[in-house]
Amino acid sequence: MKNVILAVAVCAAASVANAAMKSDTLLLLVGSYAPVEAEGIALYEFDQTTGRANRVCGLSGVLNPSYQTVCRDKGMIYSVGEGNETSSTVNVIAYRTEPPMLILRASVPAAGASPCHVSVSPDGTQLITANYAGGSATMIGLDADGMPSTEPSVLDFNTPERKSHAHFTAFTPDGGQMWITDLGRDCIHCLDMTDGRADWRAETVSDIVLPEGSGPRHVDFLPSLRRAYVLDELDGCINVVDCSERPARVLQRVVAGARGSADIHVSPDGRFLYASNRLKNDGIAIFAIDQSTGMLSSAGYQPTGIHPRNFIITPNGRFMLVACRDSNAIELYNIDVATGKLTPACRNIDFNKPVCLKWVE
Repeated sequence: MKNVILAVAVCAAASVANAAMKSDTLLLLVGSYAPVEAEGIALYEFDQTTGRANRVCGLSGVLNPSYQTVCRDKGMIYSVGEGNETSSTVNVIAYRTEPPMLILRASVPAAGASPCHVSVSPDGTQLITANYAGGSATMIGLDADGMPSTEPSVLDFNTPERKSHAHFTAFTPDGGQMWITDLGRDCIHCLDMTDGRADWRAETVSDIVLPEGSGPRHVDFLPSLRRAYVLDELDGCINVVDCSERPARVLQRVVAGARGSADIHVSPDGRFLYASNRLKNDGIAIFAIDQSTGMLSSAGYQPTGIHPRNFIITPNGRFMLVACRDSNAIELYNIDVATGKLTPACRNIDFNKPVCLKWVE
């Protein structure tokens, strides 16, 4: 497969590069909904002790780069280009830290409509997208340099009875399975893993079935307790799942918010769980995690800007950044490490339609 260098975004300030290497300074990657000609992807340096952010550079050339994943081993960022059957893409972006730089290396067809999530297999040889409108998942082989090396291979989850809406892929901490959430069919498709690769055969896929109308969307794990937390978009619930069993078993369901739940993350210390809600009662639901069972109890609720999508927590657990798409802002919140509660830091980042936040370094 031919790889073409398409675009470059360079940040020349040496002082920025030096700052990015300090232990308390992180590189924040932002993805958004944007036309091809706009800088829909950007890098910021973020100080996790002060909460201050400085824009470093941006990159254009990708239609609606609404989700990214970072492969640090290869110095690559993979981004979806969310479009229709013919315009959807998977994009390979090389990044450098001295000076910070984004280079759009390749853009290939996603082979599925509206890819909304992208991940890399643990062994680094498979690039996988979840295609929401297509109701499918796409796998593209990667070579040793992290570049696309095979034509797309598609798993179609649609059935005559139900339209699929694949939304998210996650690898279980034990390395045994890859999960693909299916909002349309109210289930999680489970693919077995062998030596860090997903078994890409439709006949081997098994399902974790969730309640009718739940609409599973995103997943996060607490490996120490072998628990998964599955967020439902449609009914606003969180499923606490025992990952130690095959098939995995739902242990608890709690209400996170109203219809429109979006993203879910465990705090770095494993003591709290957060879930974003949009469409109604925009904000972040906060839960305490029982450290012996992994069960959840409500610990508060923090209103946010309009349509909070993806959010991210600093590695030191002091700040949360929330991508509020319709407020055109990335909002910053202080985290009380004792209670898990959030308070506005009143230091937001203006950005047009932000929807994805990732730490690069």
